[in-house]
Amino acid sequence: MPHTPAKVSAHPPHGPWLIANLLAQISFGLLAMTLCLPSMQEWGAIFDTNQADVQLTFSGYVVAYGVLQLVYGPLSDRHGRKPILMLGLVVAGLASVMAALASDITTLTAARVLQGAGSAASMVVGRSMVQDLFSGPQRTRVMAYIGMALGMCPPLATLIGGQIHVRLGWQTNFVLLALLAVLLLVAAWLGLPRVVKPIPADGHWLRAMLSAYARLLGEPRFLLYVAILAATTATFYAFLAGAPIVLKGYGIGPDGIGWFIMAVPVSYILGNFMTSRLIAQAGESRVMAWGQAMTLGGLVVMLALGLGGVQTALAVALPLLLLGFGHGLLNPPALAGTVGVLPALAGSAAAVAGLMQQLTGATGGYLVGLVPHEGAVNLGWMMLGFALTGATAQFFLRRR
Repeated sequence: MPHTPAKVSAHPPHGPWLIANLLAQISFGLLAMTLCLPSMQEWGAIFDTNQADVQLTFSGYVVAYGVLQLVYGPLSDRHGRKPILMLGLVVAGLASVMAALASDITTLTAARVLQGAGSAASMVVGRSMVQDLFSGPQRTRVMAYIGMALGMCPPLATLIGGQIHVRLGWQTNFVLLALLAVLLLVAAWLGLPRVVKPIPADGHWLRAMLSAYARLLGEPRFLLYVAILAATTATFYAFLAGAPIVLKGYGIGPDGIGWFIMAVPVSYILGNFMTSRLIAQAGESRVMAWGQAMTLGGLVVMLALGLGGVQTALAVALPLLLLGFGHGLLNPPALAGTVGVLPALAGSAAAVAGLMQQLTGATGGYLVGLVPHEGAVNLGWMMLGFALTGATAQFFLRRR
């Protein structure tokens, strides 16, 4: 099936405003996912329901956020980036209003699912536009900026969302998200360059979508890049799910957990920054090798301390500074690789990568609950297993 790469209608200035616009668009989905997390502690009492029903508001968002990327990606390849992006922002904005007005947990859950469905467009189309507008080391450098922005989102969003909840009420978080959706809609319309619509493939859009995915699944390099991304995400989600349990055993309460969990996102941001500086001189393969080495090194040190009987929170957090930094070196080149293998299918490629990151991340978080965590050893082995999977994928990628 023929595909024509998307082309920019004019030569846009690849300046800071364009990059900032793309960063904001891509970050919106993760911001919408995490801004209301502090409110979930009280939704059970507010809506007179159990915590399991409350958790559905989050899992429903995550599932919709991952699955809908599979739809938006091929549609943006076929019909252009901006129309699909703006459609998603409209859906996310309306869903945010619906959530702010919700009077029961069922309505709130439905609103969160729609919110995730709309926000998915921002992630997949934003990544695809990076492929359209940038090339070579510059593309990887922009992916590094994206990694820094995404790394900042969870800690900042939960901090801001909690303060808004206490001072203005939980509904205000959703009002803020609705306003942000409108602002990003205007920014997309005015600030993002128009991409010439690719020549549509023959046949029904669904047939074209399935054909695009079949072609991607037949590309070994693409699959290896996705495997690396999925492994790093599973490692990180396992950490997020298991660290609070381990730290509780070390006497760290809810008010102190965030300071230790922040070790990975902060070092991840630094790793992305270093990638943006190193990629042009060192090259993709070498930077990714450094990232794998630091990731595995941090986990080995954490495990060694745990097996040696060192039962302190710092024995978990400090070695994982290396893991976060390593992921910051790994992810930008891997992201650039996924959308660069077949440029004409960049949207579809970003969709597959996004979905696999969400699915493997959710799997990593779920598996944590299946084993005991009196110390950090079981968590360390689990994280090391995911990391070794990514290292194996990178080994085969280098051989190709």
